Amino acid sequence: SAATVTSEMENIYHNGASHGAGDFSYVGIDAILEQMRRKAMKQGFELNIMIVGQSGLGKSTLMNTLFKSKVSRKSVVSTPEERIPKTIEIKSISHDIEEKGVRMKLTVIDTPGFGDHINNENCWQPIMKFINDQYEQYLQEEININRKKRIPDSRVHCCMYFIPPTGHCLRPLDVEFMSRLSKVVNIVPVIAKADTLTLEERDFFKQTIREGLRANGIDVYPQKEFDEDADDRMINDKIREMIPFAVVGSDQEYQVNGKRLLGRKTKWGTIEVENIAHCEFAYLRDLLIRTHMQNIKDITSSIHYEVYRVRRLNETNAQPSGQPPNTLVNPQQANGVAAQHQVLTHEM
Repeated sequence: SAATVTSEMENIYHNGASHGAGDFSYVGIDAILEQMRRKAMKQGFELNIMIVGQSGLGKSTLMNTLFKSKVSRKSVVSTPEERIPKTIEIKSISHDIEEKGVRMKLTVIDTPGFGDHINNENCWQPIMKFINDQYEQYLQEEININRKKRIPDSRVHCCMYFIPPTGHCLRPLDVEFMSRLSKVVNIVPVIAKADTLTLEERDFFKQTIREGLRANGIDVYPQKEFDEDADDRMINDKIREMIPFAVVGSDQEYQVNGKRLLGRKTKWGTIEVENIAHCEFAYLRDLLIRTHMQNIKDITSSIHYEVYRVRRLNETNAQPSGQPPNTLVNPQQANGVAAQHQVLTHEM
């Protein structure tokens, strides 16, 4: 109503006047931050996370632990035939989460069937197709003449890839998947059920995985080439030294020293999920939610989606009318466009 708007304007005026009291040179440019905050609070936020890994690695449990609610359904099946789908199914579940007045639409994309077969050749292809389909959907909305004021964002912002806790090295399946998908989406690798490894085994496994990623030229999130400045690089270097995160998920609460904690109870004690001495779940949660969520979304939009958009528009211009454009991603071309975009961003 008009009275509410007038009241808000009076509050803004009085806040600005008190903030700049006694300072003749004060203009009030810093108030833009409050304006942006109010607009963001009204609009809410969107986050789309894909979880990939073979069955039994605790993917659903970890997602439920991350957001402290039932955001991912555990599969309840009866027969072995139903337990392992013949093809990779991709299932999306969306939830509206609110915390302290901040609303977020969280979409969890699960990929049951991935890595569960004797022959897992090309099992990355349906996932690659799904990610590109979301880019295509966004692109079609974007190039509409009468496009929506706010385009619904179904693009995959982050892909959490679950590595089995073997303690040895990356499997060919892991290398193939991350090599292919790291070109089109932000990949965050995690060692699932890390409580099955001793601390020494865990450190050795993490080091071996990092060496495997480097040897195969796999650039997982946070990508070094997208660090914006020296401060960013310093923070992200610490994260890169921690990757992959060795995590334990649990939606069960236990009493430990008089406190209610999320954990896994064993005969020899309770593994506390949020205790950094027990596992690295807290670091993963901070990265995905508390410190880098917006950056993950920004890289999706300004790098990964931009690579797809430029390629598709080039294809559309080059193809004779009536001939469908090629939908496969060319990694070399993708890298070139990403680098070109990064240069343009820095120049601006």
